[in-house]
Amino acid sequence: MAFLELRNVSKRYRDLEVLRGINLSIERHSVVCLIGPSGCGKSTLLRCINRLEEIDGGEILLEGESITGPGVNIDAARSQIGIVFQSFNLFPHMTVLENVMLAPRVVRSVSKEAARERATALLQRFGLSDRADRYPESLSGGQQQRTAIVRALAMDPLVILLDEVTSALDPELVGEVLALLQELAREGATLVLATHELSFARAVANEVCFLYGGEIHEKGPPAQVLDDPQTERARAFTRQYKSRH
Repeated sequence: MAFLELRNVSKRYRDLEVLRGINLSIERHSVVCLIGPSGCGKSTLLRCINRLEEIDGGEILLEGESITGPGVNIDAARSQIGIVFQSFNLFPHMTVLENVMLAPRVVRSVSKEAARERATALLQRFGLSDRADRYPESLSGGQQQRTAIVRALAMDPLVILLDEVTSALDPELVGEVLALLQELAREGATLVLATHELSFARAVANEVCFLYGGEIHEKGPPAQVLDDPQTERARAFTRQYKSRH
């Protein structure tokens, strides 16, 4: 039984079918990278897994239990699935420490003392302890994104979804965020990333999925999908990427 499983998942916005029969099995402690051109459905797929978007067909299961069926407690399901966006989404009126403490206190009713202890430990672990009392506007983009990832970790989620988390960063700041993700991967976190960083996918992912037109056209180990793609769409995408780098 897969840890996280998508069965024939579909999603449409009026007449536009954004996801078409997505089937995907993700094992615990694995890193899965979703690649493909803009508009192919990567972000929508992550938002459906987190229940920020409702699917129109199919089913999503976490640890064998449906999280999309009738009667599912959405808040309980979502508390197990962290998500980090490209635009950081930190609360500007809260310090870094307060941002990280918030969800455990509100969602899990963790005491203020326990939430502070956990948040402080995470910030120290990921090199942000000297920014704990700063407000987001005083941080670099890389520091803001690392704070957003730490905020997701504070909930001890079963899986973390990351939606193009480096795309809004200046090139010199991308490395610090990818280094944090590599550390999480080494420690056994389950990560599902929508990304254009193909070199990162090659180095870290257990599986790469190439999406086009709302469908998974190809999936497999990074060496296969990135270096020896079997479909013309995937070949064209990887050729275009290599020509730019």
